[in-house]
Amino acid sequence: MPAECSAVIKADAYGCGAAQVARALNKAGCKTFFVATIEEARSVREAVPEPVIYVLGGYFQNTGEHYAKINCRPVIGDLNELAEWDVFCRRSGWTGGAAIHIDTGMNRLGLTLAEAQAIIPRINAGDHGITLVMSHLVSAEQLNSPVNAKQLAAFRAIASEFSGVPAALANSSGIFLGAPFQFDLVRPGAALYGVNPTPEADNPMQQVVDLKARIVQTRNVERGESVGYGGTWTARRPTKLAIIAVGYADGYFRAASSNDGTRGAEVIVAGKRCPVAGRVSMDLIAIDITDLPPNAVRRGHMVTLLGEGITVDELAHHFGTIGYEVLTSLGHRYARVYTGGNVVEPPAKPAPVSAAEQPSSPQPLEQLASPPPLPS
Repeated sequence: MPAECSAVIKADAYGCGAAQVARALNKAGCKTFFVATIEEARSVREAVPEPVIYVLGGYFQNTGEHYAKINCRPVIGDLNELAEWDVFCRRSGWTGGAAIHIDTGMNRLGLTLAEAQAIIPRINAGDHGITLVMSHLVSAEQLNSPVNAKQLAAFRAIASEFSGVPAALANSSGIFLGAPFQFDLVRPGAALYGVNPTPEADNPMQQVVDLKARIVQTRNVERGESVGYGGTWTARRPTKLAIIAVGYADGYFRAASSNDGTRGAEVIVAGKRCPVAGRVSMDLIAIDITDLPPNAVRRGHMVTLLGEGITVDELAHHFGTIGYEVLTSLGHRYARVYTGGNVVEPPAKPAPVSAAEQPSSPQPLEQLASPPPLPS
């Protein structure tokens, strides 16, 4: 039997909007979600009343009533947490269930293998309240890492003793390690939002996020003139620039800047790739559009920062980070438009206007397409 496909929608669904993503994925058939905190669980529960919600961050003393109120389940990774959860369940009569997280090599959260072994008699006694046993892979994106096989063997051995309890090991990249890693449930996260879960091969996932920003001004500079803070980029020819209303305050990292010795990131302007010119500032970026036809671009046009061939992973390379951080850093000044299915959901309220923009100029736009098919 194929594993159930859950969805990790922590960090506001990797910056894409947890409520909107949860509704879309639930409509597509997803019945189990993972978040990081009880506050995130509350937001998701308001959006989707039926699915199971697990809280990865663990159980804190005296928070049981909050789990019960919104019907979500803690992921317990410490014997003290387990004892506190048991006290709450006995006193309240709550039977909503919890997951047990076992550390098989991450050395972050989770019971040790010895601690997990010690609670096996509880499982054998029945009425244990454990609805999932899980662990987390260290190097799943590295297909030939020996750590993967080591963790798989350790988890398979301990999970087999949790008789009748569903098991989960694979994250986004772990799914592509093959069926032995998939157990009863898989937990894709970044892959759902277009990040490549197999960086050693082509990306099997669809692009999900399109990111656009508006041109607020075009201007000409002469050969030898510098552009941006510090004057680190110098025009080598008469140059036409487009100034766009986005910057590092919006999650477009300063590391994407260019200087006289290093080419920075690119954006799509009028269907063509054009390079960043100079430093990315807080609210503005200069783009070299000299090679475009003279009348191809004017004030008010939109340019593409993600999409049209620019992937999350490409942008992450220029930012010196990973796709996860690119998406979770997208700022709140973007207007988010959700497409796909039968409903387009506008922002709940107008986005604030950047001080760098003309009063009539809309904010940059992030567009979330319908989610790709869930991996099986």
